[in-house]
Amino acid sequence: MTVTEPTTPQQRDAARTIAPGSVVVVRDEEWLVRATEQTPTGLLVRVQGLGQLVRDAEAVFYDSLDDIGVLDPADAVVVGDDSPQYRTARLWLESTVRKTAVPLADTTLDVSLRSLADTLGYQETAVRTALDPNNLRPRILLADAVGLGKTIEIGMILSELVRRGRGERILIVTPRHVLEQMQHEMWSRFALPFVRLDSAGIQRIRQMLPATRNPFTYFKRVIVSIDTLKSDRYVAHLSKQRWDAVVIDESHNLSNAATKNNKLATTLARQTDALVLASATPHNGRAESFAELVRLLDPTAVRPDGELDKGEVARLVVRRHRHSDEVAQVVGNDWAERQEPNTVLVDAAPAEDAVARELDEVWLHPQGSSPYSGQNSSLFPWTLAKAFLSSPVALLQSIRDRRARLGAGAAADTERAALDRLRALAEASRDQPSAKYDALVKHLRSAGVGKGSTTRAVVFAERVVTLGWLQEKLVKDLGLPADAVDVLHGGLPDEEQQRVVEAFKQAATPVRVLVTGDVASEGVNLHAQCHELVHYDIPWSLIRIEQRNGRIDRYGQKHPPRITTLALKPSSEGFSGDIRVLTRLVEREHEAHRALGDAASLMGAHSVAAEEESITQVLAGRRRLDDVVRTVEDARADDDLLALMDDLGGGDVAPVAAPAARAGTGLYGRDDEYLDEALHAAYPKPEDPVARGGVAWRRFPQHGAAELEPPRDLVARLDVLPQTYLADRGVTQKLVLATTPQRGDQSLAEARADAVGSSWPEAHYLGPLHPVLEWASDKALASLGRNQVFAVRGDVETPTVLLLGTLTNRRGQVVTAAWLTAHFPTGGTEPLFVEPHESARDALAAVGWTTRRTNPGAVDATQLTALVAPAVRDARRQMEVVADSALPDLRRRVEAWVHRLEAWDEDAGALIQRGDLKDRRRSVKTERELVEEMRPDRQLVRPLLVVVPETGA
Repeated sequence: MTVTEPTTPQQRDAARTIAPGSVVVVRDEEWLVRATEQTPTGLLVRVQGLGQLVRDAEAVFYDSLDDIGVLDPADAVVVGDDSPQYRTARLWLESTVRKTAVPLADTTLDVSLRSLADTLGYQETAVRTALDPNNLRPRILLADAVGLGKTIEIGMILSELVRRGRGERILIVTPRHVLEQMQHEMWSRFALPFVRLDSAGIQRIRQMLPATRNPFTYFKRVIVSIDTLKSDRYVAHLSKQRWDAVVIDESHNLSNAATKNNKLATTLARQTDALVLASATPHNGRAESFAELVRLLDPTAVRPDGELDKGEVARLVVRRHRHSDEVAQVVGNDWAERQEPNTVLVDAAPAEDAVARELDEVWLHPQGSSPYSGQNSSLFPWTLAKAFLSSPVALLQSIRDRRARLGAGAAADTERAALDRLRALAEASRDQPSAKYDALVKHLRSAGVGKGSTTRAVVFAERVVTLGWLQEKLVKDLGLPADAVDVLHGGLPDEEQQRVVEAFKQAATPVRVLVTGDVASEGVNLHAQCHELVHYDIPWSLIRIEQRNGRIDRYGQKHPPRITTLALKPSSEGFSGDIRVLTRLVEREHEAHRALGDAASLMGAHSVAAEEESITQVLAGRRRLDDVVRTVEDARADDDLLALMDDLGGGDVAPVAAPAARAGTGLYGRDDEYLDEALHAAYPKPEDPVARGGVAWRRFPQHGAAELEPPRDLVARLDVLPQTYLADRGVTQKLVLATTPQRGDQSLAEARADAVGSSWPEAHYLGPLHPVLEWASDKALASLGRNQVFAVRGDVETPTVLLLGTLTNRRGQVVTAAWLTAHFPTGGTEPLFVEPHESARDALAAVGWTTRRTNPGAVDATQLTALVAPAVRDARRQMEVVADSALPDLRRRVEAWVHRLEAWDEDAGALIQRGDLKDRRRSVKTERELVEEMRPDRQLVRPLLVVVPETGA
């Protein structure tokens, strides 16, 4: 993107003085500047309305199109505050600080540690890695193994970006069956609402917006599946849309440069500042595929010749597993250790044995050739074997599918006859008792699954037809009602997939057994009510086994997960040997789980299809199992990429900051206290219903809860909340809030046990980013007139002006901030000195405003306005000192970044004959333009408060 510099004197003045936090006048209305950015059409200014007519409006103005008048802070007029205990001034000051972004260089975790998430040290390490100011832009691959809580890490990163003014526009891309799960976590734990574009969400958009309207300009925060985004309509929209942050879950699906997924990800990577990729299987064993993911984060982290820069990779990738030191020492009882594998060998029933013998002697291990008449004759017999090991109905389906494709000729007739013999045996098996199925019923009963029991189990099988067969039989044989056995597979509509997943998580729903295919093996959390998992058929892939097991073996699992594998053992020696191979896979996955956290490294294929092909070769006798599936020790010694991943731990665990040490003014101990006071200031009698000018506000401190009836302006803001949450909990009629983490956790637990079947908490946790707090802040900011500052009394010896100075870059992001107090001699209008402070709390302590003060009446502000201009002038001088101390380090980091870009480009120039480098050079060019925008660009000094001594005021 080419940045257009301001050309007119008016534009140059605006560019120098407009910064986040300043107040501007456009179209005769006051607006608070939320963000600024230089664009090809001039300075873009995002604003929030302050005036009476625009109080709840958000707008975007360009200085090239609108006359943007900047209110000079030096011209501010001082007015006295006559509210009880200076409530109005305190609210205005607190709201101003809440609206001021935390500086980019500040690595202190704030809002993420006050969310409704049980954050752990290794997760905080990942967040700090993403926010490392040396990176200039937050870019990270969260490659933690299955179950460590990557979704929580994503929510923590996003919430901290929002607090830093870097999360206004966010896109989350995730598999469609976990859309609601991701949306649920972001809202319930972090108070981050996302519009969900599943089939219902898309239909809603079509009703709201014209077909030509870009939906991503209408909704600021969106969660969508990658399959939806790949449609031509959305690709066109995405190429025109810039994001503050993009999250792509299950990002290993992006590593093939020739796919639509990769092209879409490349487009998004260029269109966003922050990029978070998440995958428990971040590579497919090939360095070039892993490099493709790394390039999305930073194209210069992969040298032009394709070599990974290991130092840069360590900066961009975080990888830990269940038994990593920094994980094991903190998860404790919140992640019960998995039990030893429970493999149940089941002697085949006579009818099953007959099918196995026919497969063994005719198709798998024949004396001559198999009757298969098509190409790849060595593979199809194993397709039949895999279907047989799934269920008789799966085998019958495979036979029908193959017969339908047969043509004419002697070879086809021979195969058709063999298939008909096998079909007759399969039909007989279907109509006779199945030993493996009986073993499943016996196991589920022994585990406690049954009528009147709350015990749950998830049963994995590969074939969709097997899932339906199991559902029908289990309902009858376990004596359960029809809705107690649910089915999940990829052929279901996205809304149905999400419904099934959510129902299994809730204690009050009737479902007791979830029969699912491998659609549930990625990203779905099934551990809330379940610790029993059954492999009804054994995947021929370590990756699949690991992914399945991770659905219940994950952080938050209170009971030792039990993984049971049912292995049918026919009497035919050939087939029995095959079963031993498959059961050995289960054992090897368990060994890798404990030692590596990455079972895929044992085979090195890092692809389900490739692993299945290798296991087929073992079963066919063309390779040895030990040559295909390495030991843990051999994998460590032979795999350079595995060694690299092993080195990508999070390092030392940083201590958790206490909530009391959070950023802010400290004027309010808790968010509900701030909300309570804001509502009392905005509504004469907040306890009255909306119809009588109140909001029916009630607090229940003993229960950690509060509630209100949202007025019309708040209801309008709530429209972006999850639609199912709004509908299930009647939020627009009554908004119930949990005001303590304990009550918030309890509400989430109650939701999982909710008899009405809603997983949304009735009392939503009042986290620091909750929209109701932002609404309250906007009301408090409107309490002052145009360019006014409150005067109050405090513990000062002479009149003192409290100011906030910020230094911003060309993206409008706060680079550094300084809290300043200008002290005046009594009766003088020139400051004695300007004193910098480390934080807002320190500055308030300097003027005696750490506790509430009695207000005997408004301060006479007649002579105080004269103090503002000299205070602002000298504070600007002090800000130059602050900037001079901060800029060298920032410039050093920017220059180092630019040097890396130039060095990469120079190396690439020598290899330009390689066509694939042309597109990568474009990515580096985009990177350079973005880095240029990170350079400090302007500063703003704002007077916040004039404090006079208690006596003589």
